Amino acid sequence: MPLLPIVLTLYLLMLPVTAMVPVLRELTLGRYSGLGEFEQHLFMSANMLGALVFAPIAGLLSDWWRRRKPIIVMALALNALSLFMLTLSWDYSVYLLWRFFEGCMHITSLSLLMALAVDQARQRGTGTVMGLVGASLGLGVASGAPLGGLIGEQWGAERVLQSGFLLLVGLTLFALLLLQEKPPQHGHSRLGKLLRALPQNRRLFLPYVFTFVDRLTVGFIVSTLSLYLSSVIGLGAAVIGLIMALFLIPFSLLTYPAGLLSQRWNPFLMMLGGSAAYGIMLTAIGFASANAIPWLMFAGGVTASLMYAPSLVLVAELARPQHRALAMSGFNFAGSLGFVLGPLAGGALLAWFSQTSLPAYPMAFLVIGGLEVLCALLFLPLALRWSRA
Repeated sequence: MPLLPIVLTLYLLMLPVTAMVPVLRELTLGRYSGLGEFEQHLFMSANMLGALVFAPIAGLLSDWWRRRKPIIVMALALNALSLFMLTLSWDYSVYLLWRFFEGCMHITSLSLLMALAVDQARQRGTGTVMGLVGASLGLGVASGAPLGGLIGEQWGAERVLQSGFLLLVGLTLFALLLLQEKPPQHGHSRLGKLLRALPQNRRLFLPYVFTFVDRLTVGFIVSTLSLYLSSVIGLGAAVIGLIMALFLIPFSLLTYPAGLLSQRWNPFLMMLGGSAAYGIMLTAIGFASANAIPWLMFAGGVTASLMYAPSLVLVAELARPQHRALAMSGFNFAGSLGFVLGPLAGGALLAWFSQTSLPAYPMAFLVIGGLEVLCALLFLPLALRWSRA
């Protein structure tokens, strides 16, 4: 079963999602005047709420049916439809409902493509396969942000949505023709057994916790940091996209080497060290000068790769054959929950600190960055026990 079509599909799947980040303000306040900070943050959270709701459903359906490709192709087609609907004029509540549906279809494709990759991990090497998966996702995010900024700056935010729709239509045909999976086994898995299997595999809780916190910070970055750079620092969409790329490019390029490294080092300790360093970087951004922010974002991308690749490797190694899609969907569920709460937490913290004498944005960065450091410190004794064992 070729790995290249899976990796390429994952890369292209990430472009439309991340292309919206630099034009967040234009897609919200630009189309619906009078929206507050919290309502603007809802545009990102609605997408992740859909992912949160549908991630376990997609994984459960795939493991029960023992098929991946038909569900992936259908989800890609419906994802394209949702992007087209976002180009039309709606009431803001309906607009958010389409974002929710988009998130449902995106996470279905993402989770089952990752499960297809996990199916190959034991034969090709877990670190190698999951490092490639992480790198493709990171490169997709890294490419999407500056691409969206460029398109938005030259032709407007609406063209970002239209380009995403056309890309997803092409990607649906690509997946239909080139994705392969192992021949399905006869019969379906027992649903009750599948529902019990994941909670019984308690070690999966560890990478789930870290991906929850990590994606919470990512949700904070793509919403609160984007608004901070545009409204406080005064940067345009293209420059914001480039700053995001300074974070995402080293992250994506180093994820594959980090995956290989996690086969030689303790992936749990790597995850803790990367999380702590990343949290310190995120905190520093809120207090740094405009000239220092690009350098901090670059450093954050380096440290983020050291925590993301080991978390993928841990899920792949701990997942049992009968619930691989469900285990990967659980990973994405935890991440989606964090991403949902990230923009909401950013908006709530800004609203809270705006009522005090403390500087709102720096304090919000301090709280969110501190969560990464706290998580690493809390799990350090367990990591040391595992290392000795």
